[in-house]
Amino acid sequence: MKNASIKVLLVLFLISLTSCQNKVDLIVHNATLYTMGETRENVTAFVVNNGKFIDVGGEELLDRYEAKKTLDLQELAVFPGLIDSHCHFLSLGLSLQQVDLVGTKSFEDVLSRVQQFAKQSKASVLLGRGWDQNDWENKKLPTKEKLDQLFPDTPVVLRRIDGHAMLVNQKALDMAGITEDTAVEGGTIIKEKGRLTGVLVDAPMRLISEVLPAPTVEEKIKALKEAEQIAFSNGLTTVSVAGMDREDITLIDSLQKTGQLTIRVYAMVSNTKENVAHYLSTGPIKTEKLNVRSFKVYSDGALGSRGAALKTSYSDLAEHKGEFLTSVDSLEKLAYKLSTTPFQMNTHAIGDAANQAVLNAYRKALTLVDDPRWRIEHAQIIDTSDIALFNRKIIPSVQPTHATSDMYWAEERLGKERLHGAYANQVLLERSGRIALGTDFPVEEVNPFMTFYAAVFRQDANQYPEEGYLPENKLSRTDAMRGMTIWGAYANFEENEKGSIEPGKVADFVILDRDIMRVSDKRVLKTRVVATLVDGNIVYSNRIN
Repeated sequence: MKNASIKVLLVLFLISLTSCQNKVDLIVHNATLYTMGETRENVTAFVVNNGKFIDVGGEELLDRYEAKKTLDLQELAVFPGLIDSHCHFLSLGLSLQQVDLVGTKSFEDVLSRVQQFAKQSKASVLLGRGWDQNDWENKKLPTKEKLDQLFPDTPVVLRRIDGHAMLVNQKALDMAGITEDTAVEGGTIIKEKGRLTGVLVDAPMRLISEVLPAPTVEEKIKALKEAEQIAFSNGLTTVSVAGMDREDITLIDSLQKTGQLTIRVYAMVSNTKENVAHYLSTGPIKTEKLNVRSFKVYSDGALGSRGAALKTSYSDLAEHKGEFLTSVDSLEKLAYKLSTTPFQMNTHAIGDAANQAVLNAYRKALTLVDDPRWRIEHAQIIDTSDIALFNRKIIPSVQPTHATSDMYWAEERLGKERLHGAYANQVLLERSGRIALGTDFPVEEVNPFMTFYAAVFRQDANQYPEEGYLPENKLSRTDAMRGMTIWGAYANFEENEKGSIEPGKVADFVILDRDIMRVSDKRVLKTRVVATLVDGNIVYSNRIN
């Protein structure tokens, strides 16, 4: 009788324990977990409720909480949702509606793809993007003659992979009113023997863009949704979009609020008079999914199209130093103006002259500002004497795959001496304390594991070169992952709400099929996303329901 009473009491006690358990939405356990927050031992599990992490620990969390759903990951690797700190989100989606010229091996290959696209397309203008003459045996910039023959009555506009040059046919030139006498400050209309070649670099491209039919709202919505799915399939939960106009920001906001778009967006506003005036009058915008508190400025063009502004001439083109797209005086005036506002100044700077000008403008404007987190986007070629101008107030926002894409021809452009300050990720990290990593997609592939691989091993997908390109600037695996998570969040003023798996932060995380912090270098590029979750909800999965 006594034993029976004890059993009854024990059952009642266990029932009371169960009823006292905290009820939550999700427990993830038995994971190889990288929180990217403060280091804790034996961390294998976390708890999600109402879209946020509420507890992180070991397997004891299973006894502490009662979950609607429990995921046993069988030691799969888990990271915070990945952040691409520099990309062109809408452009990625729109590029799916154009001729894909990425990976073409010759100009003849380009022509073939355009012809094939033209047979299937009903568009009044043939648009394409992705060619790179540096990948061709004949590395000269292409010319328009064959396009004129093939498409005498249809405008053809083909953007170079970096977006800083385009090849157009005569029909497009005529639509834009471009002749041999046309001149535009901040770029080049390339001619041979006084005649137009059809290649426009930087500022003159606007003349073409202004006469092209703008994408419809429906086309933009389709593009944004398709870009989102690509991002989620690659483990990205936040994209920092480098340059957006007001109408596109408003569209994204409306889609997020109606649940048609789930990805988080950090929008850098394009630097136009209208945009600057509007957002300085209204102030930053912050919702659960959208953050608008920065301006994207272009100081120069791209290295591949010789538009990057250098201190001395290009090694492969005498008496040509590239172009400033925004004058030094204008950079400094804008920096002073923004330094008294809550807005970041995020400036594209590729060449050493451009980086020096931006660094000096920042230094002068930020003297009395404690925590501006102003960014230099790309920070690609820096005179070694200017590296000391980087400090904790300035965040280098770099794209590691640019180094492994450019390495085949960068020395031709720059010479050996200027490479000492080129793609200097580790040096910049030491100076600034943090570094934000991105892809610049669709200039490069969306794949963040290529970003990680290029940052850590400084090799391309073929594992070339064996010791890595400029290997002294390799990042550690931990720092590379920080650059794709918590430091990316910090660069967006969002480190208190995302970027690590810690209580109180949004439950954005990604599950991978391998532990990229430990596997051999050969296996990193084979990494696949098992699932991506935003607010604790699955937005992409190839295994988990």
